[in-house]
Amino acid sequence: MDGFERRREQKKQNILEAALGLFLQLGVQKVSISEIAKQANVSQVTIYNYYKNKERLVEEVIHYYVDTVWQKADNVLSSDLPFPDKIKELIFNKKTNAEQIHENFYQYFMKVYTARDSYMDKLVKEEAIPKMMNLFDQGKAQGYVDPAISNEAIFFYIQMMNEYMQKKDVYTKILPLTEDIMNILFYGIVGRGREEK
Repeated sequence: MDGFERRREQKKQNILEAALGLFLQLGVQKVSISEIAKQANVSQVTIYNYYKNKERLVEEVIHYYVDTVWQKADNVLSSDLPFPDKIKELIFNKKTNAEQIHENFYQYFMKVYTARDSYMDKLVKEEAIPKMMNLFDQGKAQGYVDPAISNEAIFFYIQMMNEYMQKKDVYTKILPLTEDIMNILFYGIVGRGREEK
C-alpha cells in the first residue's frame, strides 16, 4: 500500500470512528454529516466521496461496530482463560456494549441485522457460531456444561434465539435485557449452580 492509499484508509478509519462515537452517544438521527466531518477532521465532500450518502455511511459504521465488538469477543473465546472466566468476560462485554449504545443507533443496527445483511450473516455463521460451539465443547470438557446436551440442541437453541430476536416487536425491547439474556444463555434459568462445582 502506497502513501496515498494509507492516507485514504486512515481518513476512512477516522470517519468511521468519529461517526460511531457520535452515533453511540447521540443516535443516528441527531448527528449530521457536518458534525461527523468536524469530528473526523475531514470535509463533508470527503465523506460523500467515500460513502455516497448518510445511509451508506450508517451501514458501514454498523459493520465497523460489529467488527469491533466481535474482535473483543473473539479475543476472549481464543484466550486460555478457563470456561467460567470466558463466560464472565463475554457477559461483561455484552453488558458494557449495551450500556454504551444509544437506543436510536441500536434500532438502526437491528434494522440492518434483520434485513439479512450478508456481512453480518456471514460473520455469525462462519465465525461466531463455530467459536461458540467450541466454547461449549470446552465447557463440557471442563465439567461446566452437561455433556448429555448435544451440540445440535445447543446450536438449535442459539439459532432459535437469534431468529426470535430479529422480530421488530422483540428487538425494540431487548436492549435493556441484554445482560439477563446472556446470563440465561450461559447459566440457564436455575442459575450458576454448575459453575460452583
